[in-house]
Amino acid sequence: MDIRLNQNDVTNRINVEDASRVRAAVLEIFQTRYPGVDFAPLAQAFDDVSALFDGRFPGYLACDTLYHDVRHTLDMALAMARLIDGHDRSCAVPERLGARRAMLGVIIALLHDSGYIKRVSEKDVPNGAVFTKVHVSRSADFLLRYLPQHGFAPEAALAAQLVHFTGYELEVDDIKIQDGKDRLIGYMVGTADLLGQMSDRMYLEKCRDFLYEEFVWGHIARETLPDGKEIVRYASPEDLITKTPGFYEYVARQRIQKKLGAADRYAAAHFDGPSLYQSEIDRNMDFLRETIETADFERLRRGCYSLSQADQRAA
Repeated sequence: MDIRLNQNDVTNRINVEDASRVRAAVLEIFQTRYPGVDFAPLAQAFDDVSALFDGRFPGYLACDTLYHDVRHTLDMALAMARLIDGHDRSCAVPERLGARRAMLGVIIALLHDSGYIKRVSEKDVPNGAVFTKVHVSRSADFLLRYLPQHGFAPEAALAAQLVHFTGYELEVDDIKIQDGKDRLIGYMVGTADLLGQMSDRMYLEKCRDFLYEEFVWGHIARETLPDGKEIVRYASPEDLITKTPGFYEYVARQRIQKKLGAADRYAAAHFDGPSLYQSEIDRNMDFLRETIETADFERLRRGCYSLSQADQRAA
């Protein structure tokens, strides 16, 4: 396999910084799996998400969170489509999720981080990461308004619940979804969120350079309790990086396997072999462990468009 380009997905074929290419890849997957279905609402959602992150969506400013950016959203949406495809190609006909749930699932994925994006009325908020602790609820509100305008009014309230599988505002067991197929969509959305970001070729650099900054804005890195006591979760970008293998082993993997129904197995079904997402996550974690052991954080030097944006904003 050729050396993976920084901007490419786990197959090294699709530029996940280009919404048109990700849209084409997702539509190809679904048109093959569900022939004859009109996927116009899904195609429109890609256009709307591009406008939303770019600051062209009515009532919203451009995205200013560099970790939770359009690249992550597109990468996750592609992972979501692959999980759905892997499930429906490998299960009995009555158990298939079908085209409408497939569309809904990817639209939820596309809008799962819309809560980070500031409304025009919030222009004085210094950064969208201020909303970190409530961004999933804000995304749910966006879905409630968006879906009825695009033919999914009956599923809007459901989607507002399913998006919570991507966050920590609600415990997974407390998200009340009656239909097993709908709950599986929730498991997949939560799984795709983790698979997409942790398999990103830029994951380690983005954690150090962008996620730590978002955690500072969102009062995650350091939090002052009502009694005045301060909790320091991440003292520095390097501290966050050092703790990332533990996050993967004891939070992300446990969440996928125990809370999210081990839905990552459907990636292997899609690829008809080993999951490329898991392979790339393992590669990232192995590299990170070596970096921590040698204390040579200068090894993390890959660049991407978000890094260029950050440099431009700092200039």
